[in-house]
Parts: sequence; C-alpha cells; structure tokens
Amino acid sequence: MALLGLSTLTHKQDVDAMIRDTLDKVLVLRFGRATDPLCMQLDETLGKSSRELSKFASIALVDVDAQEIQVYLHYFDITLIPATVFFFNSQHMKMDSGTPDHTKWIGAFHSKQDFIDVVETIYKGAMRGKLIVNCPLPADRVPKFELLYKDI
Repeated sequence: MALLGLSTLTHKQDVDAMIRDTLDKVLVLRFGRATDPLCMQLDETLGKSSRELSKFASIALVDVDAQEIQVYLHYFDITLIPATVFFFNSQHMKMDSGTPDHTKWIGAFHSKQDFIDVVETIYKGAMRGKLIVNCPLPADRVPKFELLYKDI
C-alpha cells in the first residue's frame, strides 16, 4: 500500500535492499503503524515533503507490526512510535536534538518545513563525512520523551 506516493515495507529484505541501494541520498525510514493517529500526522508531512526532497532524499514507511521487521525494532531500540531513522549511503545517520537518543527521531514533526530542515541538515552533514549532526530546530519544536528502564 502506498500513501501519498510513499512505499510501505513489510519484509526485512525490502528494508535491507532500500538501505543498501539508496545512494547519494538521505534515506528516511518511518517505523510505525498506518492506523496510529500520530503516524498518520507524520505520514502526511512526509508525503507532502517527498516531492521537494526527491533530489536528495528517499522516504519509506516501515510497518512495525510485520513479523520480519522485529529485528529492526530491536536493533534501533524502537519502543515509541512513530520513530524515524535516517541513512546515507548505507550508513546510519544520527542527530543530536537535545534528547537522550541520537539514533532516531521520535514523534511527528511540527511542520513540513521542520522535516525539510532536518533532512537538509543530515544531507549536508553526510556530504561532509559526518555521522552525527546537530538538529537545526529550536528546542521547543523537538518532541520530549523520557527513557524508562525496566528492572533497574
């Protein structure tokens, strides 16, 4: 199923191929559920931005309920959805947004322009050989969450 021109990945080999085959572009993978209201809000932002970002970014949706995708949920420690993970030339890109987790963006973006700014920053950093970039958004537009540790 495609939403606003975005492909939905449900198989591990599809995700692997997309990560491996997306060259010289930022790959944006949204992990979530198509029925979740916050995911739907994020998907709308991603879909509206995809045309403007098409020269330097590819966007795909990953269904967290698919059995084969569970390996990625464990690898990226995805417990809150939606979670957005970025890659460049098969390399996982990180972003310091002032939150405890630099490996992914948790939640939706406030606006289409916020998402575009983040992807542009990741692209520019990746082109300079950086693996982690600073978030271009002000702190009040970064979703806040707390990491909970079980049995500690």
